[in-house]
Amino acid sequence: MKALLMKDCYVLWKQMRIFILILLVFCLFNGSFGNLFVVIWASMMPYTAMAYDERSKWNQLAAMMPYSTRDIVLSKYALGWLLMVCALVLCLVVQTLARIAGSGLDAVAPSGYLLGLLAGILILNITLPLFFRFGVEKGRMWMFLLIILVCGATGALSSVTISVADGYASMAFQNSILAALVALDVVTTAISVPLSMRLCRAAQ
Repeated sequence: MKALLMKDCYVLWKQMRIFILILLVFCLFNGSFGNLFVVIWASMMPYTAMAYDERSKWNQLAAMMPYSTRDIVLSKYALGWLLMVCALVLCLVVQTLARIAGSGLDAVAPSGYLLGLLAGILILNITLPLFFRFGVEKGRMWMFLLIILVCGATGALSSVTISVADGYASMAFQNSILAALVALDVVTTAISVPLSMRLCRAAQ
């Protein structure tokens, strides 16, 4: 699986270096929303890797190589998890350096980063089985719909949390939301990974 991850990372880096730079600038000048968007955007990178695989007929080649369905499926999930964590770390570094340089950029609360990470994992868990079942082109339609719903719900939760006047009440509400998202991510991951393996075998 390590070789599959290296292959995907190399392809994505070669094709999207400029876009990654633009997103980092977006993260710098758009505060908490920019950070949330960059982390969620990173969760969508496995779909781009799958699109390159389909275009280059990689799936047919992989079937002749010593890679199991389990390795192929888990590599896409691992790619999404890895890139989300990398995006989160990069946002932290960029914002920290900007504040040290005296840019006046407001600090983003740790819960904001965690919310973006949890939302990204949820999107990955729901959409990857669709991509393994329908392919990249048809799966994209479902992906965009889901992203709109998840981002809208995440923004609404953030607004409600900010609107709570009492600091202790706000913290308790925020912690309960994060705990619920963690539980939801664990449950959906436990369902999504085996489902993707089954759909991937059926598509072969």
